[in-house]
Amino acid sequence: MELRDIQRVYLVGIGGIGMSGLARYFQHLGCIVCGYDKTVTDLTNDLHNEGIQICFEDNADCIPISFQEPSADTLVIYTPAIPKDSAVLNYFKNKGFELFKRSQVLGLISKSSFTIAVAGTHGKTTTSTMVAHLLKASGNDCSAFLGGISSNYQTNVLYGKNNVMVVEADEYDRSFLTLFPDVAIITSMDADHLDIYGDHEHLTESFKLFASQIKSGGTLVHKKGLPLDTGYTYALEDATADAHAANIRIEGGDFYFDFINAEISIPGIKMGIAGTHNIENAVAAIEAVLRLDIPAESIKDALGSFRGVKRRFEYIVKTPGHIYIDDYAHHPEELRACISSVKRLYPNKKLTAIFQPHLYTRTRDFADGFAEVLSMVDELILLDIYPARELPIEGVTSNMLLNKMSLVNKRILSKQGALDAVKNEKPELLLTVGAGDIDTLVHPLKEIMQHG
Repeated sequence: MELRDIQRVYLVGIGGIGMSGLARYFQHLGCIVCGYDKTVTDLTNDLHNEGIQICFEDNADCIPISFQEPSADTLVIYTPAIPKDSAVLNYFKNKGFELFKRSQVLGLISKSSFTIAVAGTHGKTTTSTMVAHLLKASGNDCSAFLGGISSNYQTNVLYGKNNVMVVEADEYDRSFLTLFPDVAIITSMDADHLDIYGDHEHLTESFKLFASQIKSGGTLVHKKGLPLDTGYTYALEDATADAHAANIRIEGGDFYFDFINAEISIPGIKMGIAGTHNIENAVAAIEAVLRLDIPAESIKDALGSFRGVKRRFEYIVKTPGHIYIDDYAHHPEELRACISSVKRLYPNKKLTAIFQPHLYTRTRDFADGFAEVLSMVDELILLDIYPARELPIEGVTSNMLLNKMSLVNKRILSKQGALDAVKNEKPELLLTVGAGDIDTLVHPLKEIMQHG
């Protein structure tokens, strides 16, 4: 398929963060863009307001006439998260359309670009958005497909005037194996998506294969300690890594650090976002963009103006009396990084967390890890498991998770119950974490924390 021939694009699962980025990209090119998703969200409302037609009924009758027969100028993209029995998906299959995964289309788009791809079981969204911002803010420019909404640009897709492209490389369903980058960053390879991979060993094999697909003469940048034999390593405060952060400190509520590698030192970098884990992401981003000869002073300025990604350690309320932070963390190691950073920032405040487990399989596979890390907070409100694409698994419940925790102040509540508890108790430090629909609580919690 030649992308230059495409005039019409239909996306099955258009409301996903990655799929919506492709929808915006093809509309930007002047294509007619339509799609299906099962749920109305803020993101689908944004797409609708941008002129993209979306159907929320899984019914083939909703498909516009211009998309009902295969043609060389029509592209149909689907996400693996769509159920196999979807009526819309099966209409296109039965009609003989060639169906493309989001990752395949990203591979086609990035094929002729200088591509920086960021992979990892966690950290990839913030790191890829950071790389894109470093390139944009320094004047180097880039296009980018991001796995979250950039707070600087209020979108998940950026358009540049040069040949540089930044992409978030998703390991789910081995999607990142469609990419052949010039520079690759691997932030982490912790066990995850075991419903797809079966075990950690197969996940590790996929990451190694991704690393092997870097173009000849390209660069691999990866966190020190990962089972990878080549490339440049990075770390926090570990001088044996090829690049590391030193002199990490908090001044006036802001994080500062020094960047050091064998060729350059950048002292006194002020982070525009909080979190020790984000300093680690910044070290990786700096090491990558230095390959494009970005000046040190431009890097320093850009990190100071970086505002992060929606739902990644995002301050929702920050007043003298109340702090409310929202984060997408849904894996034990992500939760550990997030909670540790909150406690480091506010060591004298009581931390209340609301957590929504995501997927029955993930809850089952990492139950002990979740129990350990969630016990780090002072008080926990646990929501029911968000099933996403899965059916229930017998014995895998939020109550099972609660019983494993050493924490004393813990309870299971409905979403409304959580809102009522926060309204009655008005915690001084509140954290919401999870990848399901817990984000629907953010606005009402903001109102409660601000106004009571």
